[in-house]
Amino acid sequence: MQTDQAVSALTIPEQILLWLRLNMIEIAGAFAVLVIGLLVAGLISNWVEKALSRSPRFEPTVANFLSNVVKYALWALVLVTVLAQFGVETTSILAALGGLALAVGLALQGTLSNVASGVMILVQKPFKVGEGITTGSVTGTVQQIGLFTTELKQFDGLFVMVPNSELWNQAIVNFNRHPIRRFELIVGIAYSDSMEQARKELLALAEADERVLDDPAPQAFVSSLDDSSVGIGLRVWCATSDYLTLTWDLTEAAKARFDQVGLSIPFPQREIIQRAA
Repeated sequence: MQTDQAVSALTIPEQILLWLRLNMIEIAGAFAVLVIGLLVAGLISNWVEKALSRSPRFEPTVANFLSNVVKYALWALVLVTVLAQFGVETTSILAALGGLALAVGLALQGTLSNVASGVMILVQKPFKVGEGITTGSVTGTVQQIGLFTTELKQFDGLFVMVPNSELWNQAIVNFNRHPIRRFELIVGIAYSDSMEQARKELLALAEADERVLDDPAPQAFVSSLDDSSVGIGLRVWCATSDYLTLTWDLTEAAKARFDQVGLSIPFPQREIIQRAA
């Protein structure tokens, strides 16, 4: 009792100095734990980032994000350990941190969903920067992949920013992932024209174009029997980089060749029979 009265009689600065003298060992130990813990956390974080960066499966953005997660988790562990040095009940602190994390997670549910989707996109790599994709109503060339959004440039030159969660939750068609692609051309001819000749002419066009691959070999076939024409199909394989120009050139060449050899491409026709009353 006398000791408490003596302490209360001291000024606040004197009480602080007294507390420091009495807890010098605990303070030195806590300071040592804090410094060493922060240094170790930084070293482990840097090691994680370097290790992930060396792996081809992880983009630099993902490596940096995961290393920061490791660093902040270690910081929290160091802080709890330092508080425990002074006799603070850490169970309540951990419970409070858990509740805070839950509240933040619920408040930022949409944002965290975009982050999680961004990490999955960067790890799984359904597309890369420079590749053309289509997903939902968006089609374009990927310009940048971030943790929250992905930036695309549409083929008409317009800029589009898409949340990563929308990309990850939809089917993605990648135009550039495979080195070769198949092109199919359907040309209609009159019922009176020769289907065999039409097939031969289309195959001759394909064989004459160096961009058309020999394996798989080009195929010509009767595709459909329509109301006004017979559909003759041509399937060819080409390098993905040649796909667009080849589709234009073969379509134009097919029309010119059919005109040259006398194969007609008929307009839609309808017969009207009038009966006398």
